Amino acid sequence: MTEAVIRAVLVGKAVPFGPPGRTSAIAKSPVDGPRAVGPEGFLDDEQADRRVHGGRDKAIHHYPLDHHAAWADDLGGAVPLLGQPGAFGENLSTLGLTEADICVGDRFRAGSAVLEVAQGRQPCWKLNHRFGVPDMAKRVQTTGRTGWYYRVVETGEIGPGDRLTLLERPYPQWSLTRLLHVLYVDTLNRDALAEMAALPVLAQAWRTLAERRLERHAVEDWDGRLKGS
Repeated sequence: MTEAVIRAVLVGKAVPFGPPGRTSAIAKSPVDGPRAVGPEGFLDDEQADRRVHGGRDKAIHHYPLDHHAAWADDLGGAVPLLGQPGAFGENLSTLGLTEADICVGDRFRAGSAVLEVAQGRQPCWKLNHRFGVPDMAKRVQTTGRTGWYYRVVETGEIGPGDRLTLLERPYPQWSLTRLLHVLYVDTLNRDALAEMAALPVLAQAWRTLAERRLERHAVEDWDGRLKGS
């Protein structure tokens, strides 16, 4: 059974960020005890742009500490953000689980809550500003080191030191690594896209994305998301 200890639980408030007039809650801080989780995530957490962040299918973001060493190498050594959890705006931080270990639809007990993996992360331009690296969002996408989102199946409390324990794995053939490969590499694989579109546990936004690629025989434009243009 897949299991890990939650090293940090992080929440944040929306503050000015990046270009004038923009805000973000990407800078999250660790908490020192259990925090209540509702249907759309931690009750004391915020998302600045609710059109693209938050909601039931992106209630809680998980990012592996496992990736920090590779990022330090890629970015050329000492990067202060990588010295602790929270560099990528995540709510949960663990060691021992990466996208290769997680499947769409996995259900986990986390503290007294139950979470279900709904989708991977589609990185956006805010990572460019956070790291001071103009193409950081594209790097996250290209490497597949994106992290993932949960929906909340049972509300409860989650705190640092709690165990994240796998309860169910209904779709073992759909690891996040495979999902991200279809999304960003093998982008017009019709068989895989049809499977994605029919996955009942996959976030509706990603099912719709797969359907549109099938209908249009084309990949959506990523520039606005990756560059903020």
